[in-house]
Amino acid sequence: MARYTNIPTLTRKADGQNRINYRYRGSTKYPEIPLNFNDIYVYTTIGDRLDILAQEFYSDSTLWWIIASANPTIIFSSYNIPEGSQIRIPSDIAQVQSLFNQLNNEF
Repeated sequence: MARYTNIPTLTRKADGQNRINYRYRGSTKYPEIPLNFNDIYVYTTIGDRLDILAQEFYSDSTLWWIIASANPTIIFSSYNIPEGSQIRIPSDIAQVQSLFNQLNNEF
């Protein structure tokens, strides 16, 4: 899923005149992911990364953000996850993608 497809590109005049326009993306909103009985819980080991886990569980490494959003109490400074962390892998990615689209298609 291309997360930024429906995020608008905004334009702002930098100098108040019509000389320079800056283009930028609007803010992306991430949903709160509801608990599901079928969610999977794992303890991380050395070398675990969000993209690798997304590839393993979803067969799509670009869905790493779903795992990150489902675990807001773990501080992610990158794709790396602290060893020994228990994390939740949401099972219903279609629902998560639908919630994401609902939040970001309001423009």
